[in-house]
Amino acid sequence: MTPVLPPVALSLIGIGTGHPGHLTREAQAAMQAADLILLPHKGEDKAELAALRRDLCDAVLTAPGPRIAGFDMPVRRSAGDDYLAQVDEWHAAITHRWQAAIAQAVAQGLESRAAGQPLRVALLVWGDPALYDSTLRIAARMQPAPHSVTVVAGISSMQVLCAAHAIALNGIGQPFVVTTGRQLREQGWPPGVDTAVVMLDGQCSFTELSPEGLSIWWGAYLGMDRQMLDSGPLAEAGPRIVQARAAARQRHGWIMDIYLLRRQT
Repeated sequence: MTPVLPPVALSLIGIGTGHPGHLTREAQAAMQAADLILLPHKGEDKAELAALRRDLCDAVLTAPGPRIAGFDMPVRRSAGDDYLAQVDEWHAAITHRWQAAIAQAVAQGLESRAAGQPLRVALLVWGDPALYDSTLRIAARMQPAPHSVTVVAGISSMQVLCAAHAIALNGIGQPFVVTTGRQLREQGWPPGVDTAVVMLDGQCSFTELSPEGLSIWWGAYLGMDRQMLDSGPLAEAGPRIVQARAAARQRHGWIMDIYLLRRQT
């Protein structure tokens, strides 16, 4: 059963890669203005991610501030080849969890601090809500639809990666592609470009490319104290990255990474 909600003004706030310095003043103001901030819990292995969001709240919010409530993220079904159907089911389940958490807060007496206005609910989104993130698509599934949806842009991991390596994202006047590990594995090198930024790759898909003429710039835990970087010709850096990534994931229980590939011309 879908929970009955009051009118909701939804704010989707980009928070960069978890470093407090990545929060823009607009993001800080949106967090402070919220009545409720929802923080996802993604299981014990990723409890640290929830803690990082909580730390950001502690660093930014002042009294009187919003209520902070957690909700358990559903696990996406991974069996079968119906990837889009899996994602659709997952998004529907997340929408229900959002609405249940909001309804619970309202049942516990939460009201808008702005009299006569919709309840202001915020979600903190890693990176930028517009780049390889589904928060906007999930928000569009809410019933009833939000009274309003406001997006606060955030620093993307792509930007932080280039800054960490002190490299330009693109060649002079040249295009680039932002893609995923799955697309790289299934489609190969993107046509028409010499630079590809690869996100959402848990399988080190660069290992399936011919390394000749390719260089890689890789980063994990960007913006955090444990930030890891490596770069060089793919034939040399690739094996190091595979080993370092596996060890870091084993050590911490989770990893978020991204890399840029460039073909030398």
